[in-house]
Amino acid sequence: MGFALSVLYFVTYYLTPAILFGPLAPYRIELILAVLILFVSLPTLAKSFILKAPQSLALIGLAFAVTLSVLIGVRWPAGAMHAFLDFIPNAFAFFLICLHCNSKRKLQVIVLMLLLVCLFVIAHGYIDLHQGIQQSAPPQTGETETAGMDLWNIEHPYLLAMRSDAGEWIYRLRGLGEINDPNDFGQLVVCLIPLLFIFWRAKQVILNTVYVILPVSLLLFGVYLTHSRGALVALMAVVVVAARRRIGTLPALLVGAGLFVAAMALHFTGGREISAESGADRTSLWGTGLEMLKSHPLFGVGFGNFADSCGGCGHTAHNSIVVCAAELGLFGLYFWSLFLFPTVRDALAIASPARVSEGEPIIGAEGSVSEAPGKIEALDKAEFNRLGRLVVLSLTGFLVAGLFLSRAYVLTLFLLGGIAEAVYEMALRRGMIAPRLQLARVLLYTFGLAILLVIFMYVMVRVLNLVH
Repeated sequence: MGFALSVLYFVTYYLTPAILFGPLAPYRIELILAVLILFVSLPTLAKSFILKAPQSLALIGLAFAVTLSVLIGVRWPAGAMHAFLDFIPNAFAFFLICLHCNSKRKLQVIVLMLLLVCLFVIAHGYIDLHQGIQQSAPPQTGETETAGMDLWNIEHPYLLAMRSDAGEWIYRLRGLGEINDPNDFGQLVVCLIPLLFIFWRAKQVILNTVYVILPVSLLLFGVYLTHSRGALVALMAVVVVAARRRIGTLPALLVGAGLFVAAMALHFTGGREISAESGADRTSLWGTGLEMLKSHPLFGVGFGNFADSCGGCGHTAHNSIVVCAAELGLFGLYFWSLFLFPTVRDALAIASPARVSEGEPIIGAEGSVSEAPGKIEALDKAEFNRLGRLVVLSLTGFLVAGLFLSRAYVLTLFLLGGIAEAVYEMALRRGMIAPRLQLARVLLYTFGLAILLVIFMYVMVRVLNLVH
């Protein structure tokens, strides 16, 4: 029951309550669903590893950071509660995955759910692209263009109309709710593409074509329809990391560069350039965000308050690291890094053949979700390494796209973190991998990571400013 409700919760998040529940949406169905899931998950909580995962502490700390950033940075008690309630539904994803996804089959269901969500958006956007825009063209340039564009975008919820660098109209695919920006939807699709290979079976050509190759092709078409420059760069990064293991680093870089050139030749970005000059505005916003961190180092300028604090620019940071540091300060950045570090570390550990060994299942170990002997999945070392690589590739896509998007607190990140820990725990239950790092070491390493992230962004801004 808990797992089924969790899947419904994720679908509701990505497709919005209005699409799923229609006239019932105003009654806060998502909140009712969250409370119901929490109630049915209580028996599972006592047997789960979740209280031992450093990410749980990180999310608790992030919740405090979000609240304090508004309470102290903005001095708005009521807003602090609103910020807390905005953050919790996203963080909830990590706990749901860790509590209820204790098998490969359940992880496959999660991936299938994400696939159906993305295909739903792609289908609606494609239909609107070939039918809707013929019936209702965007307004021409003039005094009423802004108001007209707002109305047009409302009438075409799965498409965003905008002008290219040449001044021509382009239509970019997007989702609804939290993925209603083409870049957000592109990031989600890029993260999903590697995970689809969880259905891959050796020497099963027909099944692999139906379950993997065809869906991946449709998702790549969806990324193309977003015309997202960040998604393209993230996709190339995933290709390079995936190919590096088989053909080496330099050949993988050459393959990635070749695919990038081909994508640009096919107008993948809809006529918008990818260059240091075209990214000057984002570089300026990154610098502004670092200035916010300098002036509000501890708790930041307030959760979701970047656009109002950047001198009237009206834009967000377009960088997950910068937006977290600027809005939540070093206090919030530390806990965000505390979530990121063990997630990436554990995913890399599972992907490493040297760290995973052949072992026997450990049934009923303290702090684990026990399974009956007959229900233990037959997962060997090679399969765990493969699962680990898929999670690493998915995280790569998210983090690279996150360099150009302000998506530090979205559900997708916490869902991927839950998948990484669920796979790690499955290997741990079987005695195939060493226990997680001690919390004291994680806390220390996280401090170094948070500082390195700030230095990294500072150096990037300085270098890009020199290029401009």
